[in-house]
Parts: sequence; C-alpha cells; structure tokens
Amino acid sequence: MDVAASEFFSEKDKTYDLNFKEENNNGSNKISGDSLKDLYKSFVSEYPIVSIEYPFDQDDWATYAKLTAEIGEQVQIVGDDLLVTNPTRVAKAISDKTCNALLLKVNQIGSVTESIEAVRMSKRARWGVMASHRR
Repeated sequence: MDVAASEFFSEKDKTYDLNFKEENNNGSNKISGDSLKDLYKSFVSEYPIVSIEYPFDQDDWATYAKLTAEIGEQVQIVGDDLLVTNPTRVAKAISDKTCNALLLKVNQIGSVTESIEAVRMSKRARWGVMASHRR
C-alpha cells in the first residue's frame, strides 16, 4: 500500500487530512499521526497487507518508529521520501528503528556509489530493499 502521506500532511497543525481531495473540504477529517498509525493497524488486522510505503510525512520519524515497533514484524514499513536513498538518513532510520525497508531510487541521490551504500546498509540491517525506476 503506497500512501504518499506527505501529500495530505499539514505542516501547520501536524495533522493528516483524510479529506484532502474533496473540493469543499472543511478540515473536519484531520487526524494525528498516532490516529493514522492506528488506522493502518486496523487495515493490517482486517486485510492481507504485507507492505506499507510512505505511511507518514517524510519528517515524521517518531510516528514511523511507533508503527514499525507495533507491526514491523508482520508488515514491511517502507521508507521512501523518509530515506531518499540517502545513506545518512538510512543510518538514522536503522539506529532509531524507524522503518524496515528501503525504496531504492537511484535518481533521488547524488551518485550510484551512495545508492549502493544505502542498499548495503539496508541489507546488513536485514531490511527489505525494493528498486524503483522513473524516467
């Protein structure tokens, strides 16, 4: 499940607007990161979800870590924009147990060498690695 949560995250009030696509959105369906985490947990218990990509804003490290701690043994939590294939961010995520999989996007980082390092680090941490390609 690829959520792309930064698309509906409000930096101003640190909430996720579940009605962000509605024309006449009055903001009545904004929820906290913890509430969104609990919603994902309910989805996982009800449906055969094996992977959640980009579940929170790219800088919501704390909520990523909570979700990974709670369901990371049964579900792959993929850091996409959280990690941006950046070895420094991957190292932080490994240390903080923020997620458990890397979405490898060679076009996101400055060099192939950095991409290879991000993959090596992820594999050493026993993470999943998924490759993505865009033109």
